[in-house]
Amino acid sequence: MSLFDEDLFLKGLKQRKATLGAEYVEKNLAAADEFTQPFQEAMTAWCWGFGWGDDVIDAKTRSMMNLAMIGALGKMNEFEIHCRGAITNGVSKEEIRAIVHVIAIYCGVPQGLECFRHARKVLEERGL
Repeated sequence: MSLFDEDLFLKGLKQRKATLGAEYVEKNLAAADEFTQPFQEAMTAWCWGFGWGDDVIDAKTRSMMNLAMIGALGKMNEFEIHCRGAITNGVSKEEIRAIVHVIAIYCGVPQGLECFRHARKVLEERGL
């Protein structure tokens, strides 16, 4: 019995590309090997197909939630990736600032400072 759900994967792939960019997603999938390929497939289906695949919460709000959670976890590489995606999904510079303020309040000033450093990098890349 296969746990792979192709429909959910394809739904997730579409959403993942829409948020993170087709080039980024295709590069990640192409770099996967037999060790990491099952994770790429599962993550695309589960996170992007199941987690992002309904219309209950719009993409902008999901991006804002992701920034808050990933920033709180201190996963700064992922924070940058999702900061780019958040901008793609319509999150403004001011909204990113407000999200980082909340991270600093609940997770500590050092984490807020770290998030500001990484957000600034992304905002500068985007000319914002």
